[in-house]
Amino acid sequence: MSSEHADGRRPDPAVKAPDPATGAFVAHRNLLFTVAYEMLGSAVDAEDVLQETWLRWAGVDLATVRDQRAYLVRITTRQALGRLRTIGRRKESYVGPWLPEPLLTSPDVAEQVELADSISMAMMMVLETLAPTERAVFVLREVFGLGYEEIAEAVDKTPVTVRQIAHRARAHVAARRPRGTVSADEARTAIAAFRRAVETGDLQQLLDLLAPDVVALSDGGGIKQAMPRPTVGAGPVARLLAAGVAVWGPLGTTEPAQVNGHPALILRVDGEIDLVVAMRIDEGLITGIYSVRNPEKLTHMERETAVSL
Repeated sequence: MSSEHADGRRPDPAVKAPDPATGAFVAHRNLLFTVAYEMLGSAVDAEDVLQETWLRWAGVDLATVRDQRAYLVRITTRQALGRLRTIGRRKESYVGPWLPEPLLTSPDVAEQVELADSISMAMMMVLETLAPTERAVFVLREVFGLGYEEIAEAVDKTPVTVRQIAHRARAHVAARRPRGTVSADEARTAIAAFRRAVETGDLQQLLDLLAPDVVALSDGGGIKQAMPRPTVGAGPVARLLAAGVAVWGPLGTTEPAQVNGHPALILRVDGEIDLVVAMRIDEGLITGIYSVRNPEKLTHMERETAVSL
């Protein structure tokens, strides 16, 4: 049998295949990152959780592991739960509204409807309203389809308790999640209207898309100027947008992007990302505007982040 690669090249004897532990971790890395990110809402913290997961995984006797994927997800979940409680304390002293860290994602993520829905900024905001264990159970069950027994091992609860938590979390999310799947055309229309408003100062088309109960949130983290509290209602949000357009029009440049699997807008000043705008759309109208300015949350916007189910 030939030892050549399919393209005719001979394998380089100096390049060794990864050991089984490394191979398994690399194979599931994007999945593990997505689990941690959906639990935490922070890509930076999710990366830290992956480092902690690897350190623990590297010390496991693989001969005792029946399902490597489930085992890795269990380690990641436990690490993320510990980190989630730390983040909760951090939020208590956070300046202004706290928004999830946006991710620049590849266009093909938008085509994976279930994945795009699960990491959308709108869904991430809903997940923020769950208690830590509820969030873990919901993500593992509803997003990743793990069985109750697997989840029970990950969160140190009985399967019966996990079923109860899952039912409660599912009802909680159902009452708050976006009403129906947003089409790509609806999302692009909203973002295009926002971009035209910034570039031309013509707000009318954008205002026509605002729902009466629209909520605008801005996250500057005390580092960049942002709204200190949510702005609610079409009138107040319209006035806020008008003021923002007056500032951004002459200062910034805009570009469309795929953020968390959905169309969004990046605003740059002097070539640097200053603001990322994502939206929640319900029944064709904008019900949520999420603007992230905190530079510590924009580190994953210069390159695409791989996510998967």
